[in-house]
Amino acid sequence: MSVLTVKLPPHKVAYDLKIKQGLLDRVSSEVTKVFTGAKIALVTDETVYEHYGKSVIKDLEAANFEVRSIVLPPGEQTKTFDSLPRIYSAFTEFGLTRSDLIIALGGGVIGDITGFAASSYLRGVSYIQIPTTLLAQVDSSVGGKVGVDLPEGKNLVGAFYHPLLVLIDPLVLATLTDSAFADGMAEVIKYGCIRNLDLFHRLMEMPSRLAVMQHIDWIIETCCTIKQRIVQADEKDVGERMVLNFGHTLGHAIEAYYHYEKYTHGQGVAIGMVAISRISEAKQLTKVGATDKLITLLQQHRLPTELENPEAYPKLLPYIKKDKKNIEGHLSVIVLADVGQASKHQTALSFFESLNTGGTL
Repeated sequence: MSVLTVKLPPHKVAYDLKIKQGLLDRVSSEVTKVFTGAKIALVTDETVYEHYGKSVIKDLEAANFEVRSIVLPPGEQTKTFDSLPRIYSAFTEFGLTRSDLIIALGGGVIGDITGFAASSYLRGVSYIQIPTTLLAQVDSSVGGKVGVDLPEGKNLVGAFYHPLLVLIDPLVLATLTDSAFADGMAEVIKYGCIRNLDLFHRLMEMPSRLAVMQHIDWIIETCCTIKQRIVQADEKDVGERMVLNFGHTLGHAIEAYYHYEKYTHGQGVAIGMVAISRISEAKQLTKVGATDKLITLLQQHRLPTELENPEAYPKLLPYIKKDKKNIEGHLSVIVLADVGQASKHQTALSFFESLNTGGTL
């Protein structure tokens, strides 16, 4: 028998995250620093296109790039396989090649599906992330996770595919609805919970969206720095990176159970963080009182802390069972020793079975 061993050098990736107010007005000058080709396919959604798409395209065309826009419906329902043929066909009609560029201009949905399309079209075309929601700016645009949802669960199909560049302009947050802004605050609060007690305490002193916006550059940089360090230590989400999923195991189950219609990602994560903290407090894994602090901060930023229909909690278990972190019957759940200190807890689906019809223990 002949045995051949294929040895490849470690996959090395490096890219910049640039955070600056007014950055969206100079996209072309930033693009030219990392891209020397001619064609750019810009993927966005209808809402973002009306606010920012036209001006970004005008700026790119003024720099002599040939630009084709692909405008998708807004919302989580777009992040499915059904949307991919339309995107791939548009790439093909545009004559996009592996030497060209794709730009994702939008929130987490656009970033995720565009990144997945970029990773799979022609087996990989370079792309840039320009996140336009708070959630995408502090979380989903950073770290290279891309993918789409299945009816059975969120983000069950995807890849690790990093962008060439991430351009973050905090000024675009001005056009977000209060609900969308609160959605992003769930992820911001998560970062305080898992790694930064100072961030958590400072958020407690910001009672409104206006107060948050007065410190928004610092908030975004703080969150991105936490994620940068974690991703650099564990790119493929097999160890430390799992702490970024605090609240997500249950949150994703909530989104899927309600068909991505009733609760947004941030709302699901908020409810998930509280439920997991309640359970882990009862199991003496989390310091008593941490859950109450979390609830106070989430409510301060207009986020739900429990399901509207408590009877739905037990119905989430089948979705949790399909979670990506459920491996060989063992489920990795992120719990807090205390606010600012998260760790991975190896358990089983039975961890969640103590949720009764009231959503509490």
